Amino acid sequence: MEKVCYTVGGRTILTDFDMLFERGVNRTILGVSGSGKTTILKLILGLIHPQHGRIFINGLEITGQPEAAYREQRKKIAVVFQGGALFDSMTVGENVGYRLFEEGRLPEARIEEIVREKLRFVGVEPALNLYPAELSGGMKKRVAIARALAADPEYIFFDEPTTGLDPIGVYNIVSLMRRLQQDGKTTLMVTHDLATAFATSQRFSLIHESRLAFEGSEAELRASELYNVKEFLKPTDQSLFV
Repeated sequence: MEKVCYTVGGRTILTDFDMLFERGVNRTILGVSGSGKTTILKLILGLIHPQHGRIFINGLEITGQPEAAYREQRKKIAVVFQGGALFDSMTVGENVGYRLFEEGRLPEARIEEIVREKLRFVGVEPALNLYPAELSGGMKKRVAIARALAADPEYIFFDEPTTGLDPIGVYNIVSLMRRLQQDGKTTLMVTHDLATAFATSQRFSLIHESRLAFEGSEAELRASELYNVKEFLKPTDQSLFV
Protein backbone atom coordinates (compact mmCIF):
# COMPACT_ATOMS: atom_id res chain seq x y z
CA MET A 1 0.00 0.00 0.00
CA GLU A 2 1.51 3.34 -1.08
CA LYS A 3 0.21 6.71 0.12
CA VAL A 4 -3.32 5.35 0.39
CA CYS A 5 -6.05 7.80 1.37
CA TYR A 6 -9.58 6.68 2.15
CA THR A 7 -12.50 8.79 3.30
CA VAL A 8 -16.12 7.79 3.81
CA GLY A 9 -19.04 10.02 4.77
CA GLY A 10 -16.70 12.95 5.28
CA ARG A 11 -14.63 10.99 7.80
CA THR A 12 -10.96 10.33 7.09
CA ILE A 13 -10.04 6.71 7.73
CA LEU A 14 -6.54 6.51 6.21
CA THR A 15 -4.16 9.32 5.24
CA ASP A 16 -1.00 8.78 3.13
CA PHE A 17 -0.97 5.23 4.45
CA ASP A 18 2.02 3.02 3.60
CA MET A 19 2.36 -0.66 4.49
CA LEU A 20 4.10 -3.76 3.17
CA PHE A 21 2.81 -7.28 3.87
CA GLU A 22 5.41 -9.95 3.19
CA ARG A 23 4.89 -13.63 2.46
CA GLY A 24 5.92 -15.75 5.43
CA VAL A 25 5.64 -12.87 7.92
CA ASN A 26 2.62 -13.24 10.19
CA ARG A 27 1.40 -9.78 11.08
CA THR A 28 -1.23 -8.16 13.28
CA ILE A 29 -2.70 -4.73 12.68
CA LEU A 30 -3.61 -3.16 16.01
CA GLY A 31 -5.78 -0.18 16.76
CA VAL A 32 -8.82 0.96 18.70
CA SER A 33 -12.30 0.27 17.33
CA GLY A 34 -13.00 2.38 14.26
CA SER A 35 -9.34 3.09 13.54
CA GLY A 36 -9.47 1.59 10.04
CA LYS A 37 -8.15 -1.93 10.60
CA THR A 38 -10.90 -3.74 8.70
CA THR A 39 -10.85 -1.01 6.04
CA ILE A 40 -7.27 -2.03 5.20
CA LEU A 41 -8.37 -5.60 4.50
CA LYS A 42 -11.25 -4.43 2.29
CA LEU A 43 -8.92 -2.16 0.31
CA ILE A 44 -6.43 -4.96 -0.35
CA LEU A 45 -9.25 -7.22 -1.51
CA GLY A 46 -10.64 -4.54 -3.81
CA LEU A 47 -14.00 -4.54 -2.01
CA ILE A 48 -13.63 -0.76 -1.60
CA HIS A 49 -11.35 1.66 -3.42
CA PRO A 50 -9.10 4.47 -2.14
CA GLN A 51 -9.53 8.07 -3.24
CA HIS A 52 -5.75 8.36 -3.64
CA GLY A 53 -2.71 6.06 -3.50
CA ARG A 54 -1.79 2.71 -4.97
CA ILE A 55 -2.27 -0.91 -3.87
CA PHE A 56 -0.34 -3.86 -5.31
CA ILE A 57 -0.73 -7.64 -4.93
CA ASN A 58 2.42 -9.55 -5.90
CA GLY A 59 3.56 -6.60 -7.99
CA LEU A 60 0.23 -6.16 -9.81
CA GLU A 61 -1.48 -2.82 -9.20
CA ILE A 62 -5.17 -3.25 -8.42
CA THR A 63 -6.15 0.38 -7.87
CA GLY A 64 -8.22 1.69 -10.74
CA GLN A 65 -8.39 -1.74 -12.36
CA PRO A 66 -11.49 -3.83 -13.11
CA GLU A 67 -11.92 -6.86 -10.87
CA ALA A 68 -11.19 -9.24 -13.75
CA ALA A 69 -7.67 -7.79 -14.02
CA TYR A 70 -6.64 -8.97 -10.56
CA ARG A 71 -9.06 -11.83 -9.88
CA GLU A 72 -6.35 -14.50 -10.12
CA GLN A 73 -4.12 -12.65 -7.65
CA ARG A 74 -7.00 -12.16 -5.24
CA LYS A 75 -7.71 -15.90 -5.26
CA LYS A 76 -4.44 -16.31 -3.34
CA ILE A 77 -6.09 -14.50 -0.43
CA ALA A 78 -8.87 -15.83 1.80
CA VAL A 79 -10.71 -13.97 4.54
CA VAL A 80 -12.23 -15.07 7.82
CA PHE A 81 -14.71 -12.31 8.63
CA GLN A 82 -15.53 -11.23 12.17
CA GLY A 83 -18.99 -12.78 12.24
CA GLY A 84 -18.03 -15.80 10.14
CA ALA A 85 -20.28 -14.60 7.28
CA LEU A 86 -21.70 -18.08 6.69
CA PHE A 87 -24.75 -18.54 4.47
CA ASP A 88 -27.64 -19.37 6.80
CA SER A 89 -29.55 -21.30 4.14
CA MET A 90 -26.64 -23.67 3.45
CA THR A 91 -25.28 -26.54 5.51
CA VAL A 92 -21.78 -26.41 6.93
CA GLY A 93 -20.52 -28.61 4.10
CA GLU A 94 -22.18 -26.46 1.45
CA ASN A 95 -20.67 -23.33 3.00
CA VAL A 96 -17.15 -24.75 2.98
CA GLY A 97 -17.41 -26.01 -0.59
CA TYR A 98 -19.27 -23.00 -1.96
CA ARG A 99 -16.37 -21.35 -3.78
CA LEU A 100 -15.19 -24.63 -5.29
CA PHE A 101 -18.68 -25.48 -6.52
CA GLU A 102 -19.02 -21.99 -8.02
CA GLU A 103 -15.72 -22.28 -9.89
CA GLY A 104 -16.74 -25.66 -11.30
CA ARG A 105 -13.16 -26.81 -11.87
CA LEU A 106 -13.26 -29.94 -9.73
CA PRO A 107 -15.60 -32.95 -9.80
CA GLU A 108 -18.19 -33.01 -7.04
CA ALA A 109 -16.63 -36.06 -5.37
CA ARG A 110 -13.28 -34.28 -5.07
CA ILE A 111 -14.92 -31.17 -3.61
CA GLU A 112 -16.65 -33.29 -0.99
CA GLU A 113 -13.27 -34.83 -0.08
CA ILE A 114 -11.76 -31.35 0.33
CA VAL A 115 -14.69 -30.18 2.43
CA ARG A 116 -14.33 -33.10 4.83
CA GLU A 117 -10.56 -32.66 4.96
CA LYS A 118 -10.82 -28.98 5.91
CA LEU A 119 -13.57 -29.59 8.45
CA ARG A 120 -11.44 -32.35 9.97
CA PHE A 121 -8.51 -29.91 10.16
CA VAL A 122 -10.55 -27.45 12.23
CA GLY A 123 -12.20 -30.19 14.29
CA VAL A 124 -15.83 -29.82 13.23
CA GLU A 125 -16.35 -32.62 10.67
CA PRO A 126 -19.35 -34.00 12.65
CA ALA A 127 -21.15 -30.70 11.88
CA LEU A 128 -21.01 -31.36 8.12
CA ASN A 129 -24.80 -31.46 7.66
CA LEU A 130 -25.76 -28.89 10.28
CA TYR A 131 -26.82 -25.32 9.55
CA PRO A 132 -25.03 -22.24 10.96
CA ALA A 133 -27.92 -21.54 13.35
CA GLU A 134 -27.18 -24.87 15.05
CA LEU A 135 -23.54 -23.98 15.78
CA SER A 136 -21.88 -22.16 18.67
CA GLY A 137 -19.94 -18.97 18.00
CA GLY A 138 -16.62 -20.81 18.21
CA MET A 139 -17.76 -23.50 15.80
CA LYS A 140 -18.92 -20.86 13.31
CA LYS A 141 -15.45 -19.31 13.37
CA ARG A 142 -13.84 -22.69 12.77
CA VAL A 143 -16.18 -23.42 9.87
CA ALA A 144 -15.29 -20.02 8.42
CA ILE A 145 -11.61 -20.98 8.63
CA ALA A 146 -12.35 -24.28 6.88
CA ARG A 147 -14.12 -22.38 4.10
CA ALA A 148 -11.14 -20.06 3.75
CA LEU A 149 -8.81 -23.05 3.45
CA ALA A 150 -10.87 -24.89 0.83
CA ALA A 151 -9.33 -22.98 -2.10
CA ASP A 152 -5.76 -23.44 -0.73
CA PRO A 153 -4.85 -19.73 -0.43
CA GLU A 154 -1.35 -18.39 0.27
CA TYR A 155 -2.58 -15.63 2.57
CA ILE A 156 -5.38 -15.75 5.13
CA PHE A 157 -6.81 -12.53 6.55
CA PHE A 158 -8.47 -12.71 9.98
CA ASP A 159 -10.87 -9.94 10.99
CA GLU A 160 -11.20 -9.93 14.81
CA PRO A 161 -11.22 -13.76 14.93
CA THR A 162 -11.61 -14.09 18.71
CA THR A 163 -14.30 -11.46 19.34
CA GLY A 164 -17.14 -12.85 21.44
CA LEU A 165 -15.48 -16.20 22.14
CA ASP A 166 -14.94 -17.82 25.52
CA PRO A 167 -11.39 -18.79 26.60
CA ILE A 168 -11.68 -22.27 25.05
CA GLY A 169 -12.89 -20.78 21.77
CA VAL A 170 -9.97 -18.33 21.76
CA TYR A 171 -7.53 -21.17 22.45
CA ASN A 172 -8.94 -23.14 19.50
CA ILE A 173 -8.59 -20.22 17.09
CA VAL A 174 -5.04 -19.43 18.23
CA SER A 175 -4.07 -23.09 17.86
CA LEU A 176 -5.55 -23.23 14.36
CA MET A 177 -3.71 -20.07 13.30
CA ARG A 178 -0.43 -21.54 14.51
CA ARG A 179 -1.06 -24.78 12.61
CA LEU A 180 -1.80 -22.82 9.45
CA GLN A 181 1.47 -20.94 9.83
CA GLN A 182 3.35 -24.20 10.31
CA ASP A 183 1.75 -25.40 7.06
CA GLY A 184 3.22 -22.42 5.22
CA LYS A 185 0.23 -20.05 5.21
CA THR A 186 0.85 -16.36 5.82
CA THR A 187 -1.65 -14.74 8.19
CA LEU A 188 -2.67 -11.13 8.53
CA MET A 189 -4.93 -10.34 11.47
CA VAL A 190 -6.70 -7.18 12.57
CA THR A 191 -7.60 -7.10 16.26
CA HIS A 192 -7.37 -5.26 19.54
CA ASP A 193 -6.89 -8.56 21.39
CA LEU A 194 -3.24 -8.28 22.45
CA ALA A 195 -2.98 -11.81 23.87
CA THR A 196 -4.06 -13.37 20.56
CA ALA A 197 -1.85 -11.00 18.61
CA PHE A 198 1.27 -11.85 20.60
CA ALA A 199 0.49 -15.58 20.41
CA THR A 200 0.24 -15.66 16.61
CA SER A 201 2.29 -12.85 15.05
CA GLN A 202 5.88 -11.73 14.66
CA ARG A 203 5.27 -8.21 13.29
CA PHE A 204 2.88 -5.55 14.51
CA SER A 205 1.45 -2.39 12.99
CA LEU A 206 -0.46 0.15 15.09
CA ILE A 207 -2.95 2.49 13.43
CA HIS A 208 -3.61 5.83 15.13
CA GLU A 209 -5.50 8.83 13.77
CA SER A 210 -5.58 7.42 10.21
CA ARG A 211 -1.83 6.85 10.03
CA LEU A 212 0.70 4.11 10.72
CA ALA A 213 1.95 5.00 14.20
CA PHE A 214 4.19 1.97 14.78
CA GLU A 215 5.70 -0.94 12.90
CA GLY A 216 7.96 -3.57 14.46
CA SER A 217 8.40 -6.72 16.52
CA GLU A 218 6.73 -7.58 19.83
CA ALA A 219 9.88 -6.63 21.72
CA GLU A 220 10.04 -3.29 19.92
CA LEU A 221 6.34 -2.70 20.54
CA ARG A 222 6.65 -3.37 24.27
CA ALA A 223 9.77 -1.21 24.55
CA SER A 224 8.38 1.70 22.53
CA GLU A 225 8.36 5.09 24.19
CA LEU A 226 5.75 6.46 21.79
CA TYR A 227 2.82 7.80 23.78
CA ASN A 228 0.22 6.27 21.45
CA VAL A 229 1.80 2.83 21.75
CA LYS A 230 2.16 2.97 25.54
CA GLU A 231 -1.43 4.17 25.92
CA PHE A 232 -2.74 1.34 23.72
CA LEU A 233 -0.79 -1.36 25.56
CA LYS A 234 -1.60 -0.04 29.02
CA PRO A 235 -4.40 2.53 29.15
CA THR A 236 -4.36 5.12 31.93
CA ASP A 237 -6.99 7.44 33.42
CA GLN A 238 -6.21 9.83 30.58
CA SER A 239 -7.83 7.27 28.24
CA LEU A 240 -11.24 7.63 29.88
CA PHE A 241 -14.01 8.42 27.37
CA VAL A 242 -11.50 9.11 24.57
